[in-house]
Amino acid sequence: MLSKIFGNETAEKVLLHVFHYGQIHASAVAQDHGIALTPVLRQLNRFEEAGVLVSKMVGKSRLYQFNPKSPFAAPVQLLVKIVYESMPMETRESLFGVRRRPRRKGKPVL
Repeated sequence: MLSKIFGNETAEKVLLHVFHYGQIHASAVAQDHGIALTPVLRQLNRFEEAGVLVSKMVGKSRLYQFNPKSPFAAPVQLLVKIVYESMPMETRESLFGVRRRPRRKGKPVL
């Protein structure tokens, strides 16, 4: 659905990943979907130029997230939320099955 609104499937994949994980780096989106890194970076840069996303450097990685100060980010985020919540659970699990945050120190591995 988002690909029809934003014009391409890469935009949909990027926005869904940012929504699900909160913060994301380009290589994670490319790796999860098995696509090249260049179109993902291009789309992330477009959203950042539009003010929907912001980025910050963490070490050598650039992390992207929704821009909390932009008046355009909230409506886009709401639209992404509607699409995300309408997805079947199996689809969500297949797209976002990779853990992106480190495990808490001392937490047992099950």
